[in-house]
Amino acid sequence: MFVIVCRYRLCLLSLWLVVALVISSCSTQPQAASQPVTIYTYKIVNTYAHDRNAFTQGLAFDNGLLYEGTGQYGNSSLRKVDLATGDVLQMRRLPADYFGEGITLYDDTIVQLTWESHMGFLYDKNSFNLLRQFSYPTEGWGITYDRERLIMSDGTSRLHFLNPDTLETTGYIEVSDNNKPVSRLNELEYVNGKIYANVWQTDRIAIIEPRDGRVTGWINLSGLLQTQDYSGHVDVLNGIAHDTQADRLFVTGKLWPFLFEIKLATEE
Repeated sequence: MFVIVCRYRLCLLSLWLVVALVISSCSTQPQAASQPVTIYTYKIVNTYAHDRNAFTQGLAFDNGLLYEGTGQYGNSSLRKVDLATGDVLQMRRLPADYFGEGITLYDDTIVQLTWESHMGFLYDKNSFNLLRQFSYPTEGWGITYDRERLIMSDGTSRLHFLNPDTLETTGYIEVSDNNKPVSRLNELEYVNGKIYANVWQTDRIAIIEPRDGRVTGWINLSGLLQTQDYSGHVDVLNGIAHDTQADRLFVTGKLWPFLFEIKLATEE
């Protein structure tokens, strides 16, 4: 009996030693090394007029024209806008119980999200006729297209991938800056292989790697709109559009009187 008990205790001791070594190994394992993140500032190339009453939620550029989605209950719309003058060339208003959010284009289709209604709309790009609608379980904030998938934000740190044909979710990424989640991701634009995302209530745009959600850069747009041009607390930066043919980048904000064409520059 004595031998059996001793052996039992020796086994327990050995087991605890193994567990302790495993815990020690895990606790001392180094975390992932910090990844370099580039900080960009900007240079204004052109300044264009923008409708001061447009509560900009989504922005896109195609064939010389701007497409804009606006928000607020009772005042949401889809618009086609002349870049040079800011004139609204075509408009479709949403029903008053929908709060319009982000838009994007693919092929001859415009996709528009709504905020809390879990409902999105597809329109013909030329006529603005409604083609179909679809639903999603989250809030709708921003949306873009990477030539293969729709990419959608919901106000968190998560970006969802959708099949453009079925509009079903096919996956997602969690966006982080050196292992720290980046939330309040809003309007999106796909630019030269990266996802650009407005961060709500800030003057920053995150540049995101689509493969893993890692933030590889930040665009600091502080001072883009002069203090005297603000109308109130709601007119925050929101709206990114990319001219893929000429590689031009456009940005604006909610209720801003201007839309800006900018070029990125690294901070010194």
